[in-house]
Amino acid sequence: MPNTPLLEIFVRGTLVYIALFALLRVVLKRQSGTVGVGDLLVIVLIADASQNAMAGDYVSVPDGLLLVATIVGWSYFIDWLGYHVPRLQRVFFPPPLLLVKDGKMLRRHMRQELITETELMSQLRVQGVDDVAQVKKAFMEGDGRISVVTYEPREQRDTQRPGV
Repeated sequence: MPNTPLLEIFVRGTLVYIALFALLRVVLKRQSGTVGVGDLLVIVLIADASQNAMAGDYVSVPDGLLLVATIVGWSYFIDWLGYHVPRLQRVFFPPPLLLVKDGKMLRRHMRQELITETELMSQLRVQGVDDVAQVKKAFMEGDGRISVVTYEPREQRDTQRPGV
């Protein structure tokens, strides 16, 4: 039997999860890379909660297990809610942010996410693009990754046009 009241464990787990989720969504969107913010949060909190339970920081193992279940439950619930309630989808899963359009960097959007030209060019090179003029569109996705749509090679564009 848990030594800490079940409601207290649930409320603490809920408050920590929601606070960290909001903080990571606002502050660390671009640093999360290929792991989604929600995924990163769940991994960190589960690791911490289960470590505390195993190390004896909690008085009983059920305390730690309830906290882990609370964290997993909130993660599932937020995913479920974002899927079933379209209005909330933008809150939980931000839409892509356009960073490059028709070979031009959108500096206002870059400033919004604190992305320097050097960082953007580095991400473009990772995807095989060495000149921003080759980029039709580049987006920062909701999970922090940058996706790139390039123009077709010049030869293909010319052969597809009628009369060329």
